[in-house]
Parts: sequence; structure tokens; C-alpha cells
Amino acid sequence: MEANAFFDNYLPLALLTIIGFVFVAVSLLMSRMVRPSNKTKEKLTTYECAEVPIGDARIHFNIQYYMIVIVFLIFDVEVLFLYPWAVQLKKLGAIGFFEMIVFIEVLIIGLAYAWRKEALEWIQ
Repeated sequence: MEANAFFDNYLPLALLTIIGFVFVAVSLLMSRMVRPSNKTKEKLTTYECAEVPIGDARIHFNIQYYMIVIVFLIFDVEVLFLYPWAVQLKKLGAIGFFEMIVFIEVLIIGLAYAWRKEALEWIQ
């Protein structure tokens, strides 16, 4: 590979990287210069909403809440794959249709598994 081809291929990438770093640095510098910095006792407390904190902020949450969120996100993101498939269904033909049927079956099996393991139960 000759030097001109190397620079033609990687010079735009290098310039974009440099511009990105410069933009971030200038933005951080400008925000530090422009923002107000009146640090008072109230501003340095944990909560700045006129509520006096009661107890420790590190309380334990039930893992069930996280499980529900993870299951929701997984199914939400996977259902997003249905839209591009539906748009391209005519081009994909029967093979694309059956592949999506298999995909949906995997989703249903995952939902049944989560339901059986009681990952969707809202425990108080």
C-alpha cells in the first residue's frame, strides 16, 4: 500500500477523531467558564430538593424489580425487529416468513420460561 492511498483512506478518520476530541474539550472548558459556581452547604448535600434525607441512601431493592425491567427490555427490543421484517416481507418471501415464525416461537418460549420462574410477579 502506497503512502497516498494510506492517507486517502485514514486521513478523514483521523480528522474526525481529532475534531471530536477538540469539540469535547472545548465544550467542557466553556461549560466550566460559564456555569455559576456558588457552592453552599445546601448545594453540596445529597438531595437538593428541600427534603431532608432520612436514613441511608444505600437501601436494598428486591431483585424482582430488576428482573421485570430486564424481561421487559429484552422483549421490547426484540419486538422492534418485527417492524423491519414486516416492511421487507414481500422481498423475503416464504423463508423470511418462517424465520420470523421461529423467532416469535423463541420469544414465546422465553416468555413462558420467565412466567414459569415467576420473573413477572410483582412482589411487595
